[in-house]
Amino acid sequence: MSTATATTAAAAGTLDVSATPRIPLSRLVRVELRKLTDTRSGKWLMIAIAIITTLIVGAVFLTAETSDRTFINFMGATATPQGFLLPVLGILLVTSEWTQRTALVSFTLMPVRGRVLAAKVIAALVAGVLAIVLAMAIAALATVAGGADQAWAHIGLDDVGKFAILQVSGVLQGLAFGLLFLNSAAAIVTYFVLPTAFSILANLWKALDKAAPWVDLGTAQQPLFGATHMSGEQWAQLGTGSLIWVVLPFVVGMVRVLRAEVK
Repeated sequence: MSTATATTAAAAGTLDVSATPRIPLSRLVRVELRKLTDTRSGKWLMIAIAIITTLIVGAVFLTAETSDRTFINFMGATATPQGFLLPVLGILLVTSEWTQRTALVSFTLMPVRGRVLAAKVIAALVAGVLAIVLAMAIAALATVAGGADQAWAHIGLDDVGKFAILQVSGVLQGLAFGLLFLNSAAAIVTYFVLPTAFSILANLWKALDKAAPWVDLGTAQQPLFGATHMSGEQWAQLGTGSLIWVVLPFVVGMVRVLRAEVK
């Protein structure tokens, strides 16, 4: 009798979660997107992206000749500020978990760290796409108000695609550096200093001139800023540069996060 009672009590005290459905990835993505605006730094960074993009387009509108107020020129003007700020957004999306010690909560609620990382990647891509849509909307309004002849000329889906590649690769590179260092200051400083140091080295060491387009992502991305068609060699250079500066640090950082002890 006592044995049966103990068995029943033990069974009653057991929490069976085998039939509980797994947390959908869409919910994890929504959580990661909400984290972008929950922190003060993330919120103001997103506001800064919108304000600076608008100011840059406004400055070009006021200083350019009427004939130069074209959609392609306005879009090109937005590439620089977003190219600087979107990677920082990707960095903060990762490092805020570790600097504010919320990673313990995230990985406790979702022990499968790979799914959390996948949600962060998707959230970063969504943020990048939203920034592109914002830039295109502001550029379109400025183009309509500019009144230039053939203001929409020399722009096609391939040009929009190149702009998207430029911005998305930037936010993914920031995400990769965030995973690699897990520290906001170290990731941001390294992201901005390392390419500059390489450019200085390439200028001082002429032997790197020919190799720079293949190993330096900034050099490989230069054709993306133009309205001309890229050659096969230029696409190959963009691929190798992205492999070195985006894919490789992302893989190393992902392995580090999957194995890191959360405190």
